[in-house]
Parts: sequence; C-alpha cells; structure tokens
Amino acid sequence: MNDCDTTEDAFLGGQLRLRQPGSGHRAGHDAALLAAATLARKGDRAVEFGAGVGAAGLSLARRVGSLELILVEIDPYLAQLARENAALNAMSAQVVVLDVTAPASAFAAAGLKPDGFDVVLMNPPFNDAGRHRASPDPARASAHVSAEAALQRWVQAARRLLRSGGRLTLIWRADRIAEALASFEDGFGSLAILPVHADAAKPANRVLIRAVKGGKAPTQVIRGLVLNDRSGVPNKQAAEILAGREVLPLARS
Repeated sequence: MNDCDTTEDAFLGGQLRLRQPGSGHRAGHDAALLAAATLARKGDRAVEFGAGVGAAGLSLARRVGSLELILVEIDPYLAQLARENAALNAMSAQVVVLDVTAPASAFAAAGLKPDGFDVVLMNPPFNDAGRHRASPDPARASAHVSAEAALQRWVQAARRLLRSGGRLTLIWRADRIAEALASFEDGFGSLAILPVHADAAKPANRVLIRAVKGGKAPTQVIRGLVLNDRSGVPNKQAAEILAGREVLPLARS
C-alpha cells in the first residue's frame, strides 16, 4: 500500500486524526468503547495488543494525559501507520511489531518484560473461524477471525506482562462470553462486565470486560450501554462516550 491507499479521518469526536487504510479493517466504535472502558491513571504503563493504527491506545492516552504507551501490532504496515498517527497527534507511543501469541522470549526481546505494566487493553479477533467465512481482504480477515484458542493465548500474554493488581480490559462478542470468562480463570479475578447493545430492542452484541491480575472480588455485571434508541437514533450518553467526552463505568476506580 501507499499513501493513495489511506485516508486521514477524525476520530474520538475530532480529538484525534487517524491515518488508516482506505479499505479493510478500519477503526470504529469498538476502539472508542475499549478506550472509554479502560481504567488508567497518569504515569501508568499501558500496552495495547492488536493495536492496528493505534485508535484505542491513542484515545486512552489522549484522555489520561501522561501515560507510557506501547502499541503491539502484527502487521508492519498498520504498525507504521500507528507510528505516524502518534506523531500526527503530537503524542508519545512506542510501536512494536509482534505477534501477541509469540513466546515470552519474543516479548522480552522487544522490551516487553513480565510484571512491568499497569494496564493491558485489547480487541482480539473475535469471529470463530469455524462459524464465520473470512473476508477475502487479508487485513480484514486477520482483524476479525480468530484461530482456535487465540483468546486464551492473548489473555495469557496479558497476565505475563501485568504487575500484580494490573488491569486487563477486553472487548469481545457477547455470544462468545463463555469463552472470555473461561480465559480469565487462571490468574485473574474481580471481573466487571458491561454488555453493549446496538439498540434497545436487541440482545447485546458486544461485552466489555475488566479483569484484575490476582483480583479476589466477586464478578459484577454492570448495567448495559445502548448505542441507539428504538428508532435507531444514537442516544446522548453513547454519543458522549464515542466522542471521548465521557467514560464507561469500567474506567472508574
């Protein structure tokens, strides 16, 4: 791809400008919701897995301010766009080209050492390869279709990087929530779950989950977010969240 294949778009209500591929996987509501659900504080060390062009991680950094941010992306082209987007928005972020399912030695070689981070956020590929036909576009397929047990490997990598008490925030398909909950059984607790509904008349199609490494508190399910009312009009709360002017309850301590 070259510059002619990219667009530069307003994101997070215009708080960010993002260069991204003109076709294939593009940043949207999931990235904005993930950032709005992530609890982070000034001075935290945060890493985003599967960062793409950096939409979620840079949105989080824009909100928090002083944040040490690392963006991990397997696709070198998207990783380069993430670097350009950090510079475009006058933000500091390290970008690492790495497969999240790589062994611990590969993470360490890239400077991502165990027990060194306060926050991990991620939007893994969440369509089951056995149930969903992959897009013919390789980038879109990689972003949306998961290999068997991929989520478990992503969560294991997050557990390895997080310090005790560190927080993992995930956005995932609501109809695969059992898989997500099972992946947290080894090493995580204090789960908080927030369903996301496309509109008030439909079941949730996404869940946002915050988990704490070594957490012991009971799991809690928080009142869901409805993006549109029954007539299909975006509601005010959702609009404020997607514009980066409000956060979700998971982002509050």
